[in-house]
Amino acid sequence: MKAVIQRVLNASVKVDGTGVSSIDKGILVLLGVEKGDVKRDATWLAEKIANLRIFEDDAGKMNLSVRDISGEILAVSQFTLAGNCAKGRRPSFDSAAAPDEANRLYEFFIGESRNMGFSVATGVFQADMQVSLVNDGPVTFILESPKKA
Repeated sequence: MKAVIQRVLNASVKVDGTGVSSIDKGILVLLGVEKGDVKRDATWLAEKIANLRIFEDDAGKMNLSVRDISGEILAVSQFTLAGNCAKGRRPSFDSAAAPDEANRLYEFFIGESRNMGFSVATGVFQADMQVSLVNDGPVTFILESPKKA
């Protein structure tokens, strides 16, 4: 499972020009589910994101987590994170999980984050979404759940 996370001052999602969700200060999570991913991967990512110290403390050091600042999370499913661009000119999505499985793990990730006490806004699974954000920093990280041996 892969995630691109961005520290944001605010972020929102629209579908067909209509706002469906938004957050203020927190983390935008673009989440990609691959074949073979399981609930353990979603739990690992939710815990990592909740506790990753990417917000500045009073001394200007990245020392605070989204939990520490009482921030929000916006989780958006993004199957293109499973794309492989190594060969040719068109990405291959062979490693992307089937839509039913991807949605199940996306929803599980959201549930895990909410169970940790976070306010979690969401995108609309499989919709053509317009995501807007003000990246704070900019601060952006790529996370990938540990692969099984």
